[in-house]
Order: sequence, then structure tokens, then C-alpha cells
Amino acid sequence: MRRNRSRTCGWLAATPGAITARHRTDIPPSSMRGRLVSLSLRSTSPPCWLGFAVATTFIAAESVLVHWLKQIWPGEAFGVVYLLGVLVVSTIWGLGVAVVTSVASAIAFAYFRNWPEPFGAEADDLAAIAVFLVVALLANTLAGLARAHAAEANRRREQADLVAEQQAALRRVATLVARGATSAQVFSAVAEESARCLGVLNATLFRYEPDGSGTIVAACDEPGLQKMPVGERLTLEGDNIAAMVLHSGSPARMDSHDHAVGSAAARIRELGLRAGVGAPIVVDGQLWGAIVAGTSRREPLPTDTEARLAEFADLVATAIANAEARAQLTASRSRIITATDEARRRLERDLHDGAQQRLVSLGLALRTVEAAVPSELSTLQTQLSGVVAGLVDVSADLREISRGIHPAILSKGGLGPALKALARRSTVPVELDLNLTERVPESAEVAAYYVAAEALTNAAKYAQASGIDIDAWTEGPHLRLSVRDDGVGGADPAEGSGLMGLIDRVEALGGHLHITSHPGCGTTLFMQIPIVTESPTTT
Repeated sequence: MRRNRSRTCGWLAATPGAITARHRTDIPPSSMRGRLVSLSLRSTSPPCWLGFAVATTFIAAESVLVHWLKQIWPGEAFGVVYLLGVLVVSTIWGLGVAVVTSVASAIAFAYFRNWPEPFGAEADDLAAIAVFLVVALLANTLAGLARAHAAEANRRREQADLVAEQQAALRRVATLVARGATSAQVFSAVAEESARCLGVLNATLFRYEPDGSGTIVAACDEPGLQKMPVGERLTLEGDNIAAMVLHSGSPARMDSHDHAVGSAAARIRELGLRAGVGAPIVVDGQLWGAIVAGTSRREPLPTDTEARLAEFADLVATAIANAEARAQLTASRSRIITATDEARRRLERDLHDGAQQRLVSLGLALRTVEAAVPSELSTLQTQLSGVVAGLVDVSADLREISRGIHPAILSKGGLGPALKALARRSTVPVELDLNLTERVPESAEVAAYYVAAEALTNAAKYAQASGIDIDAWTEGPHLRLSVRDDGVGGADPAEGSGLMGLIDRVEALGGHLHITSHPGCGTTLFMQIPIVTESPTTT
């Protein structure tokens, strides 16, 4: 008879407290537990050979430990120690490795349980093997569920990170759009952000031309490939994504350009691209262009690429619509300013050539009449002389009015002579520094003239200034004007001083007027107006 037969499965009745107290040294450290947890939650199991090696190591170590413990506490059941290896292997590896480990652990348990008595396969040992297999099956099943949940959580986390990254990229582009960045800046940002978010490293924006071709307006290039030449026009005949978007007005994809025909397809292969996805850019209901993401890899792009690319296409459409609306508004304001200046010019000409000339003629006629009046009618002569003087004053007033409406010298001599005339008439001493190398558009000259005139008027009436500096120069494509006084400062355009109208006039021409007027520090007006018309990028 075997000893401890009454304890066939006595190891199952061992209390957790006792086991913990006796085998505290068997509990792995926290770092080991963390590594085991991370291994158990992997979506794929490690190689089987590694599982068998770990199982062998565990069984050998457990056998040595049980043998040692039985020497210290004979008659106690320490078979539960063998469950540690079973649990670890069943949790990390597949069912096959778990079953082999369970059977081997149960055999080792049955052997060392009554050692040194000989081992014999009896019902008790078979029951132990069955229990070990059940434990292994449960551990393997639970670990599989945990791995599935971990994989799903990891997938959701990656998806959330992807969405967050794309939303951040979209916000950066939207911020550019909101700040009124130029179309070229928005195009370049969209190409870079979309390529980075999609993980393709290559994105291109096409603008469709009336002849059916496409012009590259922005590109983000994959390192190691040829650069997409911005400004290049491609004919879109044959097989290519831009042509597919043009003809369908919908997102399109090509998983391989290897057998595509046409010059555009050949150019794409020459650039090293193998597959791509495109989305249409629709502005005010009209197909404007397309954004195309390409890759040099042979694997097709993910199925959600079209939807993600469409979000960037919508931002491009918004930027283009904003740029066009801004250009139209600026052009409209410029037309209004031009029409107003033309009306002023006509009024000034009519006053000078009409009313002023008639007043001069009447004054001369009255002088003739005055000279013909007999000397004895001195009272009449005095009256006529007063009328003539009044006509002269009215003519002078009318000349000042016409000069305020539109300075004739500006049309005849340009901005330089007009500013010199303003300086001569100013009641405050003016220092001029002019570097106007060429005539600029009349609308810019008129705006600069009125800025200087308003600054001189305010300096004389309100600023208590003792001196004014006026600098005007052309630099590159801009006309710049600076007017500084040493007065009391504190000028506020919002108080209706006439400065707000000047700001509107300058901005209508695509420029800006910056006013600095701190109390006690004088006032400075700085104006910059473009004098070279840039071709629009949105048409």
C-alpha cells in the first residue's frame, strides 16, 4: 500500500494561506509578473519550441523545489507547486503546448508525491492528470479571451490615435484657412499633413484646367523618389487616378500602375509610385481639382483611405472658396475706390475748368467795369472792388476744395511732387525723404497721398506737433509710406478721426495701414500697398 493514500488529492485541499506562507519565495517579482502579463496578452503566441523549453524548465525547478520541501516537511502535499508552470504555459502558449505541459506536470506530481516509492499509473494519478488538464484548458481559454480583448483594445487605441492624429492635422490646416493664409500655403500644408496622416509620404494636389489637363499645385514627396514638380501640367488621358476623379467626380483608387496606359501613368511610374487613392475637390458645386495620395509600396492602401483623404479635400475646397471670396471682395472694394477716385477726378476737373474759370472771367469783367466807372462814382467803384475781392476769395476757396477732392498735381506729376506740395502747405515743418524710383499705379498714389494729407491735418489740429517726417519709397513689389510726428499721440481710429476710412482704402488695395500712437510719444502711420498684381492661384 502506498503511504498517504487518504491524501490522494490532498494537495487540492491545501489552504491558500498555507501555500502562500510556505512558498513565498516562489512568487516572481513585480517586473517578472509584468513581463508575464504582457506575454499573455500578446495577439500571437511565442514559438512552440520556446513553450516546451519553458515548460521543461518549470517542471525541473518545481520538482527540485518539491523534493526539497518534502525533506523539510515530510508527509505534506506540495503538488500544487506544479500548477504554476501549467498556468504560465497555458496562459501564454496554445492549447497543444498547454496539454503536453499539463500531462508532464501531472506525471511529475504523481512521481514525487510518494517518492521514494515507485511510480505506478493508478486511478489517483489519472485523476491528477485530468485535473491538470482541466486547469490548463481553463487557463488557456481565459488567456485566449484576455488576448482577444487586449487585441480589440489595442485596435481601438490605434484607431483612436489615428483619428486624433488626423483631427490634429485637420485643425492645423483649418487654422491656416481661418487666418487667411494664401492658397499656396494651404495647398502645401494639406499635401504634407495628408501624406503624414495616411502614412504614404507622397501626396499631390491637382488643379483641373479647361482643356482637361491637370496642373500640380502642391506636392509632398517620398524620400528617395523623384520630386513632383509643382507647376507641371499633365495630360490626363489613359489610366490614372486624376482622370478617374475628373470623369466620375468621386473618389477613385488604383492598386497598381504597372499596366496602366497613357503619358500620365508613365510619368507616375517614372516617379516611382505604384498605387494611389484620389478624392475630388469641389468648390461651389464645381469640380476644381483632386488630391491624390500615392505610395511606392506594392500593397494597396487601406480601404478607409478615400474617406480620410476626402476630409482634407473638403478643407482645400474651403480654403479655395475663402480665397476666391476674399479676392472678389478685395476686387469689389478696389473697384469702388477706383470709381470714387474717378468721380473725384471728374468733379475736380469740372470745378477747375468750369466754375473756377467762370469766376475768374467774372472777376476780370468786373475789373473792366470798375476801371470804366467815372471817378465821381467812387462809392460804386468801392462796391465793385469789394465784389471782385469776394470773387477772388471764392475762387481761392473753390481751388482748395477741388484740391481736397482730388489733387490735380497727383495726376500730372505723381506722388513725389504731390507730397512736396503737401509739405509746402503744411503749417508744421515737414522733412521729406523720397525714394520713388518709378511711377506706381494711380490708386496706390492716391491712397498714399490721402494718408499723408490726413496725417498732416491731424498733426496740425490735434497733435501739437513741432515737426513731421515723411518717408516714401518703393521696395520690390510694394509702395511704402511712413509719416511720423512728435506730438501728444493718443490717436484712435475708432473715434472717427478719418483714419478708419484710410485703413479701409488701403486694405481695399490689398495693403495695410498700421497706426502707432502712444500718449506722449507722437503718432506714426506706416502704409504698405502692393504695386505688382499677382496672378491668382485659384483659377
